[in-house]
Amino acid sequence: MTFRSRTLLAQAPLALALLVLAVLAVRTIASLGANSEAILQENYRSVLAAQRMHDLLEQLERHALTDLAGGSDATATDAAAIARFERELAVEASNVTEPGEGAVVDTLRAQWSRYRAAAAAQNAPRGEAARAAYFATLAPAFEALRSTTTRILELNQDAMVLKSDRARAQARRMGTLMVGASLAALILGLLATSLFTARLVRPLQRLRAAAERIGGGDFAARVPVEGRDELAQLATTFNHMADGLSRYRSSSLGELLLAQHSAQAAIDSLPDAVVVFDARGAVLIVNRAAEALLGSAARPLASADPGLRARLDEARAHVLAGKGAYVPRGFEDAVRVPAPGEGDCYFLARATPVYGEAGGVTGATVVLQDVTRLHRFDQLKNDLVATVAHEFRTPLTSLRMAVHLCLEQAAGPLTDRQADLLYAAREETERLQRIVDELLDLAKLQGGRMHLTQRPVSARALVNAALDAQRTVAAERHVALTAEIAPGLPDALVDVDRLQLVFANLLTNALRHSPPGAPVTVRAAADPGALRFTISDEGPGISPDRRAVIFEKFNQGADAPGGAGLGLSIAKEIVAALGGLIGVDSAPGHGSTFWFTVPVSP
Repeated sequence: MTFRSRTLLAQAPLALALLVLAVLAVRTIASLGANSEAILQENYRSVLAAQRMHDLLEQLERHALTDLAGGSDATATDAAAIARFERELAVEASNVTEPGEGAVVDTLRAQWSRYRAAAAAQNAPRGEAARAAYFATLAPAFEALRSTTTRILELNQDAMVLKSDRARAQARRMGTLMVGASLAALILGLLATSLFTARLVRPLQRLRAAAERIGGGDFAARVPVEGRDELAQLATTFNHMADGLSRYRSSSLGELLLAQHSAQAAIDSLPDAVVVFDARGAVLIVNRAAEALLGSAARPLASADPGLRARLDEARAHVLAGKGAYVPRGFEDAVRVPAPGEGDCYFLARATPVYGEAGGVTGATVVLQDVTRLHRFDQLKNDLVATVAHEFRTPLTSLRMAVHLCLEQAAGPLTDRQADLLYAAREETERLQRIVDELLDLAKLQGGRMHLTQRPVSARALVNAALDAQRTVAAERHVALTAEIAPGLPDALVDVDRLQLVFANLLTNALRHSPPGAPVTVRAAADPGALRFTISDEGPGISPDRRAVIFEKFNQGADAPGGAGLGLSIAKEIVAALGGLIGVDSAPGHGSTFWFTVPVSP
């Protein structure tokens, strides 16, 4: 049996119930119609015949009285009335339906015979004899006939009323029976339909249960196959699919588990903390180093240091926002984490995006690199450089003084050859003094020992002061200095002397690398929450590999030839100490634009 046939069969009980109700309704209507027809056939004809006989008797009585009074002869009319009366009497005699009605009809027939005889006798005499005969025989016979026809009329009318009452009572009973039968048929039909439907959908329920089990990981779930209909075919197809899934799972699950365990073992072997986030920012995987640093895998980041967690959130948000990998700028981006009994630890956060098959970012991998030893080595190096520079200052001062005294011929006259050598020595000592001063300033900035006095200063005043300090050098090199300052800029909150050192380093480099006749432009514009200054030149530009390290110490990529390579590093430290950022945009052959930002005055 097909699924469609079973569906139709499930509806059969309700259809059968409706058919039974229809048959019962037809029979009820037919019964009520039969009752009405019986009333018409059995009583109405008798009522009509009795009424007509009563009217004919009245007509005969009027004619008799008219004839008695000497009126016109109505013999022909009376004959017609008599014939009609006898026909109606025959109709009544053939339609006796009520108990006692036959006796009344017989009485009526006998009375009619006497009335006919009395009427015939009355026609013979005339005058007083006729009048006496009328009152003696004809009038009593007439009254008897009228009383009997009235009796027949009343008998049939009462029967009609009684049958009508019975029909109404029967109609009420049939109505109650119809309501009860309808309710019973509806309940039985719905019950039977529900049972058939439940049996019909039972295979679908088994199919759903098996699908839920497979969805929960139980690939051994199967659907019993019963019959050959469409549901049985669907169950067979489902079982084939489950077999395929089970085989695929058994063949690939081990490989997937092995790959997962290998990946977990690989990241667990890393000494640095690794945290993998999904596209919503939830933690997916952590290695053992991350558990020790941030918290257990069940509650990642639960016990993380607030500063470290903030840096994690920053790196994760950077990657998930589609901005690419997150790379720290240097040790200044390292997060200090207190470690009781071991001193402070320092961590650098690096983040890379995880791409899906469609090319979109589906997660982020953050590595917290422990740079504590490197940071300490950097501090030791900075301290050593600062110590050496500080120790150089005293003998260097004495050397400079001796050279100056010799040049002033305080120790005696000099030959031209001696003077040339002393002038060269003075230049080198001055250069060495600048290097020592830069090293000491850099050490103070990195160690946080340089005191900054920040106050509100207009952008125009800062730019004009910086340009005025470099106009002589610009004139010697035939380079034009120009300024472009946006109107309505807020005041900058800076240490003027330290910021002028930043301008001096950047402008000096721009002037030294600009060809004669080319301009060097200083611009000031608004930046969100800050002021942005740019120094642009038309020099040879900087290659990408040099731009990556141009702000590092002892890099001479943009400083003057023969310098120590500390100018840009000092500029970077000063800008960072003021709370700003510094960078460069350049391409070989297209000049360079150095930029930095400083906070604005509230």
